[in-house]
Amino acid sequence: MQAALAALGNGALTEASIAQHVAPLFSRVLARNRQRIYLANHSLGRPLDALADDVAEAIGAWFERLPDAWDAWSDELAAHRSRLATLLGAARADCIVPKTSAGAGLRAVLNTFDHRARVVSTRGEFDSLDVILREYAHRGRIELALVEPDANDRYEEHAIERAIVAGTDLVVVSHAMFRTGQLLDPRRIVARAHDVGALVLLDVYHSLGVVPVDIAAIGADFAVGGSYKYLRGGPGACFLHVGERHLATRMPTLDIGWFAKDAPFTYARPDPPRFAAGGDAWMESTPPVLTWYQARSGQRFALAIGVERLRAYSLAQQAMLVERLAAHGVESIGARADRGAFVVVRHAEAVALAASLDQRGIDVDARGEWLRLCPDILTTAEELERAAHALGSLLQR
Repeated sequence: MQAALAALGNGALTEASIAQHVAPLFSRVLARNRQRIYLANHSLGRPLDALADDVAEAIGAWFERLPDAWDAWSDELAAHRSRLATLLGAARADCIVPKTSAGAGLRAVLNTFDHRARVVSTRGEFDSLDVILREYAHRGRIELALVEPDANDRYEEHAIERAIVAGTDLVVVSHAMFRTGQLLDPRRIVARAHDVGALVLLDVYHSLGVVPVDIAAIGADFAVGGSYKYLRGGPGACFLHVGERHLATRMPTLDIGWFAKDAPFTYARPDPPRFAAGGDAWMESTPPVLTWYQARSGQRFALAIGVERLRAYSLAQQAMLVERLAAHGVESIGARADRGAFVVVRHAEAVALAASLDQRGIDVDARGEWLRLCPDILTTAEELERAAHALGSLLQR
């Protein structure tokens, strides 16, 4: 993979260079789905061929080395955290705490509070966070204030800022809104939160890997995300980012296990427990090691090409899709600096439209009245034209 991507050079990505150097790295998924157009990359990212070999490596260590496989697995854990730290712009690798879901990261942060915390969030958070916030509120664990969108389903930063008042403990907000693809400017929200002494947890699941993220510059106290989408690592390979300033003074969360102990493999049991330094003190019990391997190829892919180049190509593809949709009489939103990686079409029957496109061999999805179409680096101009023509035909009927 490294050799193939190095052959791309450092210039702008083109469909021809991608077909020559990148597409062969995805031969398995492209062969399997050759007759379909895949525009659901904002949901489940297409895997590289290398993913299968990476997971086999983890299993091979188990077969060959039995308990000594932990030496190889621990090395991969360190590499996994380091790659994610680079992609996030984190201060150091142990800011990254592996999790099996973004929700697990949110719970870890919520469970640092020994009082009924006052939390501000929005109606637009993805279900994995939203359901936890609502249940904590329902059980009286937190006091939850939810910011509403405007008539266009858009969230204004100043509306979120107004909701952050004295006494707020935590703000939970997305970088990219999952229904519409809107990108928020988190720096304004972080500044307002810090002014009143609140912490900020930023959900980067719908942006990391295709939109440049510099979490240190943003200043968020925490971030959650995963590899399911643009990092092409499938389910379970998620993380919690803990800001460097919170590693110096340990925040005691209840979401811990024996891997959070100082020197866990010595099996010492002082009372109270002695915890590891830095981000290791946020670790839980025996982790699912395969997720670090399944995430490896997608992380390496994004780092080798560069997220800035992936973002530029994504915007160019979105612009092409918006143009082709317009040519077929379809109004859409995308290809703007304030948008993530997918184009949206607002329609009352968006779910039915997604099902009809599926019958025509085009994979898209809908969230409420928003039909979501997301090209990725493998999507061709010819596929975008076919998808636009199909959607235009459906809407004309």
